[in-house]
Amino acid sequence: MCSYRGRHEEFKDFFSQKDGVFFLYDVCSVMEVLGHEYNPQWRLFTDSSKVSLKVVLLHNGNRFPSVRLAHAANMKESCESMKLLLGKIKDDEFNWKLCGDLKVVALLLGMQLGYTKYCCLLCEWDSRDKKNHCVNKLWSKRTSLTLGEKNVFNPPLVLPEKICLPPLCT
Repeated sequence: MCSYRGRHEEFKDFFSQKDGVFFLYDVCSVMEVLGHEYNPQWRLFTDSSKVSLKVVLLHNGNRFPSVRLAHAANMKESCESMKLLLGKIKDDEFNWKLCGDLKVVALLLGMQLGYTKYCCLLCEWDSRDKKNHCVNKLWSKRTSLTLGEKNVFNPPLVLPEKICLPPLCT
């Protein structure tokens, strides 16, 4: 639950709406009003569905409630939409680590979505090599995100080093 829910009047001046995106344009001031010191312990979490995108700021350790940064209803998940959202919240000015599900991470790294040959962002696992799926357990590490190669369709929106992978269940 967001710590500024029910305090709309106090926070309305920090939000704006443009290009179909409702976003927080002054993160530092909101953190000050909430009594939180901004530091690198906060990470950006992005999530999407077929009809909306959202971005929230999460505290490592969950000692503080999340801070909603942006929301776009009726906007499809695409590289262009994610670029618009990140631009609205001025992601490049902060040194946030980003986290999200694997689909969002692939979007942020400029990879093609759907049934693709090289769908892994970590290695060059060939999803269409059915005969070697159970035989080959070691696939070569993905060394670059070169536009036009191995299902990279767009320039990465963030540096791969800024991505925090979600925990994977065994």
